[in-house]
Amino acid sequence: MRVDELSPAPGSNKAKKRVGRGIGGKGGKTAGAGTKGQHSRGRGKVGRGFEGGQTGLKQRVPKLKGFNNPFRVEYSPVNLDQVAATGESSVSPEVLVAKGLVRKGAFVKVLGRGELTGKVDVAAHAVSASAREAIEAAGGSVTIIPLPYKSGRPPVQGNQFTNR
Repeated sequence: MRVDELSPAPGSNKAKKRVGRGIGGKGGKTAGAGTKGQHSRGRGKVGRGFEGGQTGLKQRVPKLKGFNNPFRVEYSPVNLDQVAATGESSVSPEVLVAKGLVRKGAFVKVLGRGELTGKVDVAAHAVSASAREAIEAAGGSVTIIPLPYKSGRPPVQGNQFTNR
């Protein structure tokens, strides 16, 4: 037996009905699509989201309000009681990451909840006024770490499209 001698079993394959071959027989003229209407024309294709002429859902839903600030800085808060619990005399974001208080690469802001028992030198990206007072009252110091810019330069002031 050769490949060219292979054929399906008798009666298992049925030829496709050929419609639209003149008005003489069944399946002619309108080819089974009916007389008029959307489904009889152009294979009945309808665009995605089309609702038959009714205002589409995309147009009925109101637009979102407001805007997202591209220069927003998200801080991870750390309170003074958490700083004191580390037991370190010098606290930086690396120390807080090692202790599991903040995630790696997060911008840290120290807040004023809790009390300090000893002198602590704090390095953070931001510090609240009450936290700064408490740290300096305990004999410690505050160092502000400058924020890195994503594009390598500070954000543009004013209209970003004209003042370059």
